[in-house]
Parts: sequence; C-alpha cells; structure tokens
Amino acid sequence: MQFSMKSIKEKWNHFPLTAKASVTYAICSILQKCIGFITMPLFTRIMSQDQYGEMTVYSSWASIFSIILTLNLAYGSFSPAMIKFEKDREGYISSVQGICLTLSVIFFIIYLPFRQIWNDILRIPTILVIFLVCETFALNSINIWSGKKRFEYSYKSVVVVTLGMSFLSTAVSIIAVLLSQEHVKGYVRIIANSVTIILFGIIIFTLNTIHGKKMFNKRYWSYALKFNIPLLAYYFSQTIFNQSDRIMIDHYCGKGQAAIYGVAYNLAMIMTFVLNSINNSYVPWFYQKIKEGKEEENAKISLGIATLMAVLIFSIVLMAPEVILIMSGEKYMEAIWIIPPVAISLLLLFYSQLFINVQFFYEKKKLLVYASISAAVVNIILNALLIPSTSYVAAGYTTMISYILFAFMNYLTMKVAVRKENFSLKSLNIKALIALFCLFCLFCFGAMALY
Repeated sequence: MQFSMKSIKEKWNHFPLTAKASVTYAICSILQKCIGFITMPLFTRIMSQDQYGEMTVYSSWASIFSIILTLNLAYGSFSPAMIKFEKDREGYISSVQGICLTLSVIFFIIYLPFRQIWNDILRIPTILVIFLVCETFALNSINIWSGKKRFEYSYKSVVVVTLGMSFLSTAVSIIAVLLSQEHVKGYVRIIANSVTIILFGIIIFTLNTIHGKKMFNKRYWSYALKFNIPLLAYYFSQTIFNQSDRIMIDHYCGKGQAAIYGVAYNLAMIMTFVLNSINNSYVPWFYQKIKEGKEEENAKISLGIATLMAVLIFSIVLMAPEVILIMSGEKYMEAIWIIPPVAISLLLLFYSQLFINVQFFYEKKKLLVYASISAAVVNIILNALLIPSTSYVAAGYTTMISYILFAFMNYLTMKVAVRKENFSLKSLNIKALIALFCLFCLFCFGAMALY
C-alpha cells in the first residue's frame, strides 16, 4: 500500500501544472455536488415543502439578481482581461469590484424606498432581499479572485476556499435549522447559508482591494462594461430560461409545488457538472482541430460524447422513483413525473453547446442572443398558459419544448455563423445526433411506464 501511494505521488508530481489544475478542479466540483446531494435528504425531511420552497424561490431570484448586480463580470470579459491586463490583474479585479459595489448601492437606493412593492413582486421579505444582495456581492468577489487563481493554475488556495466554504455553510445551515423554531426554518436555512458566504466574501474582497489598490480605473471600467453589457441579453435569457419555472410555479401554485419541482429539476440536472467538465476538456481539442482544418474528425468524437451523456442521464431517469424516495421522501414522490422531460432538456442543452462552441470560435455572439431570447420568451409564455390551467408538472414539458427550440435555433445560427468561414458542417453528424435524441426520448418516456 505504501509503495502504491508513493508511486501515485511520484506520478502526480510529474504531471504538468495544467493537468494537475484540471484534475483538482474536477474533483473539487464533484465534491461540491456531493455535499449538496448528500445533505438534500436531511433538509427535505427537517423542513416542510413550503419551507424548502422558500429556499428554491430565493435561489432562483439570486440567479437573476446576480446578473443585475454584477453584470456577470466574473465571466465573459474576465478571461480576455486577464490576458489584456496581465501586468495589473489585481488592479483590474479591484476595479471590477468597484463596479459591482456601485451597482449594489444603486439597487438599495431604488429598492429601500419602495421595498413593499418590490417584496410583493419578489414574494420574499426585506431581510432576505438584503441578504441576497450582500451574498451576491460576496460571491462575485470570490468568483473573480478564484478566476484569477484558476487562470494562473494556482489551484490549492481555490480548492481550500471553495470546499471550506461549502462544508462550513452546510454545517452551519444544518445546525441553525435544527435549533430554530418550526415556522422560521426556511428563512433560517437561507440566512445561515448566506452569512457564511458573506463572511468569506468580506475576507476575499478586502484582500482583492488591498492588492489591487484601486476601486475605479476608467480604462478597466470601460473595457469590462463594453464587453459584458452587450452580453446581458444572453445572460438574462439563459437565467430566466432556467429559473422562471420555479418562480412562476410559486406564483400560480405556491411554494410547496415549487419545492417539488425544484427537487425534480435539481436531480434531473445533476449531470450538468459532468457536461461542463466534458465540454471544458473537449473544447480546446475541438478548436485546435478547427485551426488545423481537421474539424471533420469531431463527428465521431461529438457523437460518442453525446451517447455517453445520454446513457448517464437515462440512468437518472430509470432510477427516478428510488432516488426521489431516498433523497427527498414520500412527500416529494410527485417529482418523478417531471424528471423525464427535464432530463431530455439536459441532452438538448449538450447539443446546443456543440453548436454554441462553433459560434464562440468565430466570435458570432449576437446570433446566440437571438436563440436564447426566443427560447426564454417561449418558455415564459407556455408556463403562463399551461401551469394555471393544468398543473406545475407542465413546467417540465414547457422546459423540454423550449430546449428543443433552443437547440434548433442554435443549429441554424451556427450554420449562419460559418457561412463565410472555411468550416465543414460534416464536423457534426446531425442525422446521427437526431436519431440518438429520438431513441433517448423513447427510452425516457418508456421508463415512465415502469414508475
């Protein structure tokens, strides 16, 4: 055993730094997901559906407000900025924090005088809105700090902070919920998690500010805003696309049904981190093949990855009743009927990513916005029509329909994007991908008969 461990350590030491960072980040991401997956049965049992639904609705609004309060500056412009401003990365980071701090202050100026009106719209109290804003700002500071560390392959500190925050916030939340009174467990769960993130964020924000020494730099502000503001329509549409279901279910059916849908959606989308990990490794290879004019080699690879994703996602669909029963208990068993259509949506999301990768390579971002907005609008309209007249289960099918449209439109926009480029459409075996999708749908809906 000692020899084996020593051998593994020696091999690890000879790994390239980039490979070490990639493997470590992948393991870190898996552990993060495991923490949430393992603790879900506890929270669904010590909290009522309405209380669990409060957390679901809060998380949905947090995703939307993150774009408003941060403009997603930890993404989009961030990686190019780390290259463009390589000699003053710390200065750029502290300046970006200045933008987000300004946006947070402006939001409070608008929100506080009319808070009751806003609270009625959001369906959450003032105290949670305040924590939502502070948590969003804290997470942004952490994200831009870890983004710089990841860019430099300085992975150890990122892993320590990421896992430390995940473990601590989960532990504090469990203890706080167990010790709290019955009628406030939902709010306590939200606040306990938020406080932990805010404390980590304050520390990182302070370090970023000390190292960067500037909260305003005209050049940095101009670059970040000009890059990210045109992408806001895409970011908003994607977030609304993913979060509007739960918000609209809460509005039409109540927090209890939003909780059931949230459980089903989270379980069906549990393979998202696998999708992201595969895509992060696959994209550099694919882009290199495009540069070499050998993109047609991608046809078999992309089909193979799609098949692997289909098998992994179907395993969740097949075991949905058992997984829901173990993870959430009998009171959430209705969620099984939502999992198949949402699982189909995940495979469509992977297909869409195949097409989006090509658009990003040729920097055709405007076309991407049209596809995202169209799918988001269709999703909202279908939800407004079907949820009140049928039930919250309809949201799973509106999501699936919207993702079909999203994938189809991204395929069309990809064709437009490469029309004037020396790119072969044979790099994607569309007929085989469609056949795989049809077979996957047949298996998923067939599995429902076994429920």
